[in-house]
Amino acid sequence: METDRKEALRYLGYGKQPADEAVSRLLEECIEELEKAAVPRFLMREFPLKMQAPDGLDFGGYRTKSLNLSKNLAGCEKALFMSATLGAGADRLLTKYGKLHVAKAAVMQAAAAAMTEAYCNELNGRWREDYKKGGWFLRPRFSPGYGDFSLSFQKEILGALEAEKRIGITLTDGFLMMPSKSVTAVIGISKEESPCGPSGCETCEKKDCTFRRQHGNTGRDQKKETYF
Repeated sequence: METDRKEALRYLGYGKQPADEAVSRLLEECIEELEKAAVPRFLMREFPLKMQAPDGLDFGGYRTKSLNLSKNLAGCEKALFMSATLGAGADRLLTKYGKLHVAKAAVMQAAAAAMTEAYCNELNGRWREDYKKGGWFLRPRFSPGYGDFSLSFQKEILGALEAEKRIGITLTDGFLMMPSKSVTAVIGISKEESPCGPSGCETCEKKDCTFRRQHGNTGRDQKKETYF
């Protein structure tokens, strides 16, 4: 798992302008510490999928409504629920520097977010290759909170995966996960390879966001990225 430095800098607000040497050096320090402290873990489970137009979704009894997610899953017969986390060690670092070193805490937050994404990308790439061998194709992962996909569905995903018992992810009353550097998502499974649907920043209507990905800003091809 290789943490994307450009992605971390994007989280820090460095879009088109490069970071100075001090920030770059601090970022490397944070990544080094995180790599020692983090214990990445994941869970994944497959569910049947039934869709009811225009926005109804039923994952083997786990039901929700989302027009954005329905578009992402159009043509899919099954879906994966996934959860992933960097573990409590990463959170302890974030808490430590939040009290001792405000600037480093901000960089540590960005590095941890980029590391979490890199871990999810690695997992999704591996699953995509595995499913392709059986003649199935995976859609881009789509997380609760994207577009109109309710953040509250994190409770169903974590419950279905028994994530608290198995990898220690808990949920607050406000549907925020602990450890904080954790992810839940739904990934569609289809018999037909499909052009990428919108995911991540592309589903958000806030076009002026400082952290919004732009073509050419992240050092990654936008079309490629939406597959993870």
